[in-house]
Amino acid sequence: MQKYIKDFLTYLQVERNLSPHTLRAYQSDLSQFEKFIDQQKIRIKKVDHKLLREYLLFLGNSSQNKTIQRKFATIRALFKFLILRKICKNNPAISIETPKVGKRLPKFLDENEIIKLLGAPSSCLSGLRDKAILEILYGTGIRLSELANLKLSDIDFIGGSLKIKGKGRIERIVPVGEKALQAIRNYLPPLHIGGSIQGRRDFSGDSRSGKSKKGALFLNRFGSKLSTAGIYKILKKYGEKIGLREPISPHTLRHSFATHLLNRGADLRAIQEMLGHRNLATTQIYTHLTTSRLKKIYRKAFPRA
Repeated sequence: MQKYIKDFLTYLQVERNLSPHTLRAYQSDLSQFEKFIDQQKIRIKKVDHKLLREYLLFLGNSSQNKTIQRKFATIRALFKFLILRKICKNNPAISIETPKVGKRLPKFLDENEIIKLLGAPSSCLSGLRDKAILEILYGTGIRLSELANLKLSDIDFIGGSLKIKGKGRIERIVPVGEKALQAIRNYLPPLHIGGSIQGRRDFSGDSRSGKSKKGALFLNRFGSKLSTAGIYKILKKYGEKIGLREPISPHTLRHSFATHLLNRGADLRAIQEMLGHRNLATTQIYTHLTTSRLKKIYRKAFPRA
């Protein structure tokens, strides 16, 4: 079983070009499944739908419906791979119905809250960095991992765009507004020549080349690449500073970006491209969001609602 999992993960990495984060999730799900099979003393070739139903019941005692759906999607993908390699003849996970997950509307900030949030950082170096982070997250709608992996060379100041490596390592070009670009300029030293960045400051006050930092745009106080956990803390800090009732995340700003674009008449397919969604159906959640908002306004304002 362990060998099959290892081969499957290698396939996902090499053939499917999945990100390290996604691969870790697959590995975690399959390690749990492997442990369950070992306890049952059954070989992978002998796994059937009956055993998988038992595994479904086992997961139901400790996992949420969304997590169970993800774990079974991983198992289905594993068996699909094993059939491809002629190790198994059928996919017993296909006939298993997992619990349904209710769609939840994503949380977002209104435009006044966004203005307060973007105005919260100070003018010190860490504040300039944080301001640039907030402006990019809201101004482009990119994901947390995409922001953390931004490099100096990904910024096109002249063209007003960012080169983003998204899910599945698929690259896309995302437009970025002047306010976000100015926030990046304020954070970087004045070493732009012809739109390219020759160096940057770290938090010890030095000017370092992008090469020595592997090109990372955002650094922590030790001069290393800022982690995703560090970005979460930054957002939490400024959310509390402006008095938001609930904690915010990078996805809150991503949802705010898409919602505000849609509210102001942007085309849904254009939003899909900017967000890096493979399917339009994923982007359509924002139409439900704006419809919900309109209904609230209608009920509040219309006398016969």
